[in-house]
Amino acid sequence: MKNVLVFCFSMFFSPSIIAQPDSARVDFKIFIKNLCEDNSVYITGNNIQLGNWAPDAIKMERLNDSTFIKTVYFYQSTYLEFKFTKGNWETEELTEDGSIPGNHKLTVFCDTVFTHSIYSFDNRSSRFSAGQITGNTEYIYDIKTHNELLPRDIIVWLPPKYNKNKNQNYPVLYMHDGQNIIDSQTSFLGIDWQIDETADSLIRTNKIEPIIIVGIYNTANRRTEYSENDTGYAYIDFLVNTLKPIIDKKYRTKPERKYTAIAGSSMGGLISFIAAWERPDIFSKAACLSPAFKIRDFDFVDNVLNYNGMKKDLFFYIDNGGVGLEDSLQVGIDEMLEALKLKGYEEYVDFVWIKDNNAEHNEAAWAKRVHLFLKLFFGKENKQ
Repeated sequence: MKNVLVFCFSMFFSPSIIAQPDSARVDFKIFIKNLCEDNSVYITGNNIQLGNWAPDAIKMERLNDSTFIKTVYFYQSTYLEFKFTKGNWETEELTEDGSIPGNHKLTVFCDTVFTHSIYSFDNRSSRFSAGQITGNTEYIYDIKTHNELLPRDIIVWLPPKYNKNKNQNYPVLYMHDGQNIIDSQTSFLGIDWQIDETADSLIRTNKIEPIIIVGIYNTANRRTEYSENDTGYAYIDFLVNTLKPIIDKKYRTKPERKYTAIAGSSMGGLISFIAAWERPDIFSKAACLSPAFKIRDFDFVDNVLNYNGMKKDLFFYIDNGGVGLEDSLQVGIDEMLEALKLKGYEEYVDFVWIKDNNAEHNEAAWAKRVHLFLKLFFGKENKQ
């Protein structure tokens, strides 16, 4: 039986142990049987102290054959979501019935011990079979740029009859975290956005016009590449001046801005907004799912408020859930919606906002909402 125990405790620590007076200590203590001696266990989660979801960033200390521990300090009231792996997403924790569990969740109010028993770890290479992708995809591997960005892969989803209708050109949707949007075998937690199934169905039922979807894989520098900083602007420059020319040359696109959209979730939602805001000559629409507009050290609301130029010709789809991290994002989303209104953007004309109170911050939740912005951006009744 799995035992999870979380409790707070009070102890005297020397000032050198706790660096911040408003921080709290969390001891993550994991029990697992039959783990090979040369195997390691890692914790990863939604906080920089937990590696920002890098599956091999935070290694736990092995106390004995079955016990692992990691002590981390967080600011009080920090909300955490986290998982345990053996160093990559192909070997994450499994439940007793062999399924992938949801994220562990914890709000840190005081010094805490989190204990948890793990039954086994996944072996993703044998878990999935072929045939996870609907439609035709092509790959562009290891694209390099002239700036400081890491090389990355690109997945391109082509609409039905693309190879048959040789005289037809198509709008393009650029999406961040490309490994998560189409193929469960490459996705973050083994669950993808299923945008291939959704787009294929909407196209075949004549709900949207045929489109090309370009998925841009993230890298180990995802956090900085999707932020408002020099690296983030270098990433936007890569999209505009390296990737888009490649796509427009290789595929039958409609290259004009009115046919070019961008989309992403969380930090990907933030960089989607920034890319459209800074380059409205390239992008006309941005879908920002669960966007990190203003949380902790991220804040693009002030950029919008401080803008005094002409109203930008843009349309935004913005959404979020209401569970866990989604609730923490709400303040920034509310402020961004108000900032847009102050700058002359009208709801249902220049932007829409959708709230799903029961949705969590993960691919499964975003998969349920992709049809909304696809129909808004490319619906045959919504042509702009």
